Amino acid sequence: MFADQALHSFWATVGDRAEAATANRVFVMNKILTLISSELLQFVVYGIIALLVIVGTAVLFARDKVIYQPFFGRFHPVAVMVVVAILGFVLLTLFLARGWFVIFQAQNWRGWLSAAALGALLAAIMILFDSQVLLPEDVNRPYPAALLFYPTIGFVVEIIFHVLPLAILLFAATALFKSVTFEQLVWPCIFFVALLEPFFQTWWGFSRPYPWWVLGIVALIIFLINLAQLALFKQYDFASMYALRLVYYLLWHVVWGVIRLRVLF
Repeated sequence: MFADQALHSFWATVGDRAEAATANRVFVMNKILTLISSELLQFVVYGIIALLVIVGTAVLFARDKVIYQPFFGRFHPVAVMVVVAILGFVLLTLFLARGWFVIFQAQNWRGWLSAAALGALLAAIMILFDSQVLLPEDVNRPYPAALLFYPTIGFVVEIIFHVLPLAILLFAATALFKSVTFEQLVWPCIFFVALLEPFFQTWWGFSRPYPWWVLGIVALIIFLINLAQLALFKQYDFASMYALRLVYYLLWHVVWGVIRLRVLF
């Protein structure tokens, strides 16, 4: 008799927990759908960016089977882009739900102007430095492949080097330091995230050794690019952050890349 009651109580508890879990999933899903419907334009813009990146990757990979290999290894580039796009969607949705960052603001001319101006300025600094020290030939992909390569690989950089680590740091920081406001936590997190790409680029990004001062200046310029991008993300939106990188890549990797590969090498 006692065993039957215990078994009945056990299964009742299991059923209650399953029902609660189902209700919680339904609640979360409804909240996500409500967020998407209320911020539809932002998700449409992200979807267009992600789709263009995936299509651009497929087109470029069809023409050049090895161009992404130094970055993705044996993984299929299109599959990588799909995974990165989904990851970006999830993380940016969480940011939107928390009210921390946005994907796109329709009337954001200041963000676009800032992205264009800062991207051009930082590209000019890197070009001037390169003209003096001559960085490796392989820092630039040849034209016309560069027209598709840099926007697509830049999207990966934004998600993997910016959105993902920023999400990890901010969710951890807000959970650990509950008495500290988001505004007090976000800038230290941004500063730390801005250090990631410079470290990666100067540690693994050169095919031949350079003096420490050359690596230091390159790291400083890349740090400033990342810091400016993340500041635009904080002040404006994801689209402005990505736009700065596109302007920088267009001038440094595409325009100057064509010149340096033909004239300097």
